[in-house]
Amino acid sequence: MDNDILKDKIILIVEDDISSRLYLNKILEKTGAILLNAVDGQEAVDIALNEKGIDVILMDIQLPVIDGYESARKIREFRKNVLIIAQTAFSLLGDREKIIASGFDDYIVKPIFPRQLIDKLTAALIKG
Repeated sequence: MDNDILKDKIILIVEDDISSRLYLNKILEKTGAILLNAVDGQEAVDIALNEKGIDVILMDIQLPVIDGYESARKIREFRKNVLIIAQTAFSLLGDREKIIASGFDDYIVKPIFPRQLIDKLTAALIKG
């Protein structure tokens, strides 16, 4: 699963569920990306504020402290160009609009499959 587009890109994984976080790290470490992790929305905002080189934020919607929607809004206040991709178990009519309106660039529906995740991130970075 090597992919030169993701190699050395800095990806912030925001996921409060430890098994999901480990799963995402396991998939993405094979790409050569540099991985950062946050366990709640406030930590994601803090890391995005302090780590200027982040290329992509892969953020769960249902997070403790600050949910993914509010975290994305806050990050957009100071990081206009970072790619923010929601990871969600929701895929109902209207969810896409709410996700995009909150500042996300795109979303991926759980359960997340390795190839699907890598393809989504690659496409987002190419489109950029």
